[in-house]
Amino acid sequence: MGVVVIVFLGLLLLGMPVAFAIGISGTMFFFVNPEIPLSIVVQKVVSSSQSFTLLAIPLFIFAGNLMNNTGITSRLVKLANVLTGHMYGNLGQVSCVLSTLMGGVSGSANADAAMECRVLGPEMTKRGYPRPYSAAVNGVTSLITATIPPSMGLIIYGSVGEVSIGRLFAGGFVPGFLMMAVLMLTIRITAKKRGLTPERTKPASFMDVCRAAVDGFWALLFPIILIVGIRFGVFTASESGAFACVYAIFVGTVIYKELTLKVFFSTLKDTAHDIGVIMILVSLSGIFGYGIVYDQVPQAMAGFLVSITNNPVLMQFIIILLLVICGMFIETTVIALLLTPILLPVARAAGVDPVQFGLVMMTVTTMGIMTPPVGIALYTTSSIMGCKPEETAKQTVPFIIAVVCVVVLCVCFKDLVLFIPNLVFGK
Repeated sequence: MGVVVIVFLGLLLLGMPVAFAIGISGTMFFFVNPEIPLSIVVQKVVSSSQSFTLLAIPLFIFAGNLMNNTGITSRLVKLANVLTGHMYGNLGQVSCVLSTLMGGVSGSANADAAMECRVLGPEMTKRGYPRPYSAAVNGVTSLITATIPPSMGLIIYGSVGEVSIGRLFAGGFVPGFLMMAVLMLTIRITAKKRGLTPERTKPASFMDVCRAAVDGFWALLFPIILIVGIRFGVFTASESGAFACVYAIFVGTVIYKELTLKVFFSTLKDTAHDIGVIMILVSLSGIFGYGIVYDQVPQAMAGFLVSITNNPVLMQFIIILLLVICGMFIETTVIALLLTPILLPVARAAGVDPVQFGLVMMTVTTMGIMTPPVGIALYTTSSIMGCKPEETAKQTVPFIIAVVCVVVLCVCFKDLVLFIPNLVFGK
């Protein structure tokens, strides 16, 4: 696999799209090992996408785009603003609460970061928020989406690692809300230093909160139905994606009456593009994954790391350091597809629960979207806000530290992650 890795990194440095870099370097493995039939290349490309579990990805992408275009997102913005209008940096606080609420809608941190910059960015600039600070806040708070179901990263991790997606979804709630609280505190401290005063002097009245919650009721209900439905066997994780699409269409047409035919077809077009980007990665990573298994890389890696330490906490910190470095250069989906089959056996060998490891792994790898030099959301938010990525990167530092603190808590206190899965699904 050494030649394959060198070719992969070389193609990335030359600027080749990640999907093709994976496919070409994976194919190199078969030329280096001529005893393996080349026909397996085609077979792995096809078979990698023939997974019933992975069917949840395009379905949830479609559902998320539908919800963004049917008035659900705007109502969540209103609810978030009512809840946080009395806080320092209240538009930043809106971004944080909105990311938590949007976790159950979009499932994608990149999509969430871009959406929040477009929705909240102009108003933040008008109220005197520095553009790099606004880009950093909207980008880093989107990391909450990596934990709140239905997270795309958790679906990929569960599919590749054969871990219960229902338990992963349930395990994401406590870390997600904990991250929201820590980031809101960080926003308050940084906003107060910048003189970003609250919009209101007093918290919203109970009735105002109730009215906003009732207006956003259908969006708030969605993740609850998701977990309950999976727990009681009403539908599988994949079938829940189909339910999400039907649910979004029902809310958009019957409840809010904002889903027109024009909006529907525009949503289909956007969804086709989003699905194409992700699924070509999934398909071509099958070639790379075959070489990983054939050369017994997971077993070798597990043996190496276990020889360093058998302590599950220390093992996780070593893996986290590796993931942070990888996240700076490789896209989140690619890390989940390529490193899950390598690192999950290592974690299991050290006695780490796969659900706990999945939440930690996906939070750390998703953090890579806001770290240079290859942070997708870092460049997206900077572009939308009209500032330089290096300026945004400087402003992300306190927020990244806050996220790392949450990850450390999840590593040291595994019940933060496992409490709800054990409560809902049993130990």
